[in-house]
Amino acid sequence: MSGTDKIKRLNRIAGQVRGVAQMIEDDRYCMDILHQIAAIKSALAKVESQVLKDHAACCVAEAIASGDEVEQREKFEELVELLERTRK
Repeated sequence: MSGTDKIKRLNRIAGQVRGVAQMIEDDRYCMDILHQIAAIKSALAKVESQVLKDHAACCVAEAIASGDEVEQREKFEELVELLERTRK
């Protein structure tokens, strides 16, 4: 997925968020709002996953190819810290 594709998806998500805000202002049925929020979370998770894949394919791969153990350790620790933060 290219950077342009990610931006398009994020813009679509932003539109969905604005739509949910409008639904709340319009006092729409809670379950309809919750379904939309779940869809937003799912779409955002897909973008997050793609950014993570890109990071692994680019930054982490470059660190491995460099042979620099310090850089490799830094990239690995970045990923571990990210995963730890997402679990909390």
